[in-house]
Amino acid sequence: MVNRFASLGLLCLMIIMSPKAGKVHGQPASKESIKGLASVIRMPSDEVIVPISDYYLLASTLDSISASAGYEASLKGPNIHLRTDAKTPPIGVLTCWKKGKRHDIPILKSHKQRVQLQVIFPKAQKVEVAGEMTNWAPQSLNQEQGGTWILDLQLAPGKYQYQIIVDGQWQLDPENVLTAPNGIGGTNSLLQVGEEKAPAKGFVELSCTKERLFAKSMRGASEPVVFWENMLLPAPTKPSEGFEIPAWSRLMARSHLRGWWSDELGGVHDFLIPLSEGEPIQSPELLTRQDPHANVLYFMLVDRFLNGNASNDDPLTDPEVHPKANYHGGDIRGITQKLKDGYFQQLGINTIWLSPITQNPLHAEVEYPAPHRKYSGYHGYWPISGTRIDHRFGTDAEMDEMVQLAHAQNINVILDYVSNHVHEEHPIYRAHPEWSAILDLPDGRKNIRIWDEHRLTTWFDLFLPDLDYSRPEVVETMADSALYMLQRFDLDGFRHDATKHIPEHFWRRLTLKIKTEVGKPIFQIGETFGTRELIQSYVGSGMMDGQFDFNLYFDLRQVLAQENSSFKKLDESIHSSLAYHGTVSLMGNITGNHDIPRFISYAGKGLKFDEDEKEAGWNRQIEVEDPNGYQRLKLLTAFLMTTPGIPVVYYGDEIGMAGAGDPDNRRPMRFEGLTPQELDVRKTTQDLVKLRRNSMSLMYGDFQTVHVSDHLYAYRRSYLQESTLVIFNKSAQSETLKLGGKSYRLNPYTFKIIQSKRP
Repeated sequence: MVNRFASLGLLCLMIIMSPKAGKVHGQPASKESIKGLASVIRMPSDEVIVPISDYYLLASTLDSISASAGYEASLKGPNIHLRTDAKTPPIGVLTCWKKGKRHDIPILKSHKQRVQLQVIFPKAQKVEVAGEMTNWAPQSLNQEQGGTWILDLQLAPGKYQYQIIVDGQWQLDPENVLTAPNGIGGTNSLLQVGEEKAPAKGFVELSCTKERLFAKSMRGASEPVVFWENMLLPAPTKPSEGFEIPAWSRLMARSHLRGWWSDELGGVHDFLIPLSEGEPIQSPELLTRQDPHANVLYFMLVDRFLNGNASNDDPLTDPEVHPKANYHGGDIRGITQKLKDGYFQQLGINTIWLSPITQNPLHAEVEYPAPHRKYSGYHGYWPISGTRIDHRFGTDAEMDEMVQLAHAQNINVILDYVSNHVHEEHPIYRAHPEWSAILDLPDGRKNIRIWDEHRLTTWFDLFLPDLDYSRPEVVETMADSALYMLQRFDLDGFRHDATKHIPEHFWRRLTLKIKTEVGKPIFQIGETFGTRELIQSYVGSGMMDGQFDFNLYFDLRQVLAQENSSFKKLDESIHSSLAYHGTVSLMGNITGNHDIPRFISYAGKGLKFDEDEKEAGWNRQIEVEDPNGYQRLKLLTAFLMTTPGIPVVYYGDEIGMAGAGDPDNRRPMRFEGLTPQELDVRKTTQDLVKLRRNSMSLMYGDFQTVHVSDHLYAYRRSYLQESTLVIFNKSAQSETLKLGGKSYRLNPYTFKIIQSKRP
């Protein structure tokens, strides 16, 4: 029945779209259609509620829905309810009908298991657990007879670090002998859920002609479930027949084939193949800046990048503000100057991410936590306006010029936008102080920087009121301000600050407004520090396109910066990320950012993992003390440019600029007087960015671990006929790796990238 309906859906589309019609980008989206590719529905539990408005522009109900075998689907008002049981297959399909139009949405079943945590503390008054399974927020255990404390959890297979909190005191779990280093010199207890197994070997080998997609299942992989855009394709009677690429795709400048399959261990994998007028794209030259998987981002703090217009410099004269925390004069015209110089084109970047540019206060503020240092708002995260450009950064006209020049060079511009809070001088707060979230908690504490316990209401500081998004007027006001900036300056997307601290309904409302009112693709990426499950919960058609994969970054940093840390940890981490986010996700893979110390500060031994990184930046000059740090930085960049996700270069990392915690990690960018090591790092970064942007397998390919040991790591990315083998050696000695009858010799702290084509 499903296959017959899929064919009928194609027939309807062919009738609607005349062969004489012009080429269009993507499937035409009316308010009865799904705009863009419908994201997969990931079920974090056996039951999930999906707002219809995540996919359809009108939040009204659908005419009817159905789901493939094993999945139970029903409509309840503006929501879709899905249920599974123990026998439900790992991959399913939800079919939606609305006013004669059919859309198919993939579903992935949860693989969580019931886990019981049990400890014995007869004299304890309160026992809690905090760890990766709770986003490090303390969660209470239930007291049983005899001093036994129990907590039932539902967890996906994997490893989870945690500690037990007994009457306020943190400690290791005395009932668990498994431990793991926490990456900063300490140790946590380690919970292993499910059997520890090597990554499954099952995969699907893909090939294409102009008319058909052929999928050959290898080593225990299931037959793939394949979609063209948002339509399930009929499975071929014989694998040799392949999946027919719909003829209507030839009338579209860009459409996509995508699919999911399960491996021999039950893990699920995905693929994405972009089509140009119906033909599978095999050359990156056919991709544009509107193909988000081809993005390479460059993030700069505007104030610290380049001073292009000294006449708008306005540093604070307050003697209590240290130069590190004051304005340095960087501005929008400075970015324009580097665009004119061809800096971003030479680096290979095709998306610029700007720190917030709206007006910040004219005075300094004292930070709430000790030692109560004084800062300016040079970073842009203390808005006193949601729409007016800070006079120290430039004018509307200068912003227009910069964006237009970037677009002329095929470079996107996305803006860091602050929605979580405003500065107390913001007109919103002055007119409506009642629009702020609770500050004084019932227990007498100030609700400031209680990141996990009061995640959705905590204030970042006394002068930064957290907004109360339970009020519809707050949602509408802040969404409209963001939409204004997007449309006024022809921006290509947002980096959203503090995503997890804002309720999901705001992101859904903003995204719905963008889909409804903006006539071009908009890329949205969020910032969430937390578990992979929490990060993933904000990604989908109704909210973010992706978020930054901080979990992968922290594991990558530890493995590459520390001699005694094994590549096995990194391999486990990337496969965990792929299980949550998919292989062809839009998750951001960072070289670093403005909230954490520079990678090279650790790798170059100028900063220790077990010290206070913020105080180190204030008390001494952090430099690269071990020149091997530059080699390790090149390993990190090579990893990010050759793995699934979207690479993000933090300004200065392309030359190996050092820095401890904020604000030492925000030093002024340097373009002149670079050392030979810094020039070498920049040349390597340029080569790696260009390699990625000229390789379909690195942008769209699958991921297979080929070899992993303590010091050697090899993986392969494959896309249709193109294959890329990547090999790393992180040890201080030369190493030889034998793969498939070939030997690869690697010098200390080096990598090799070998590309090939299948006939």
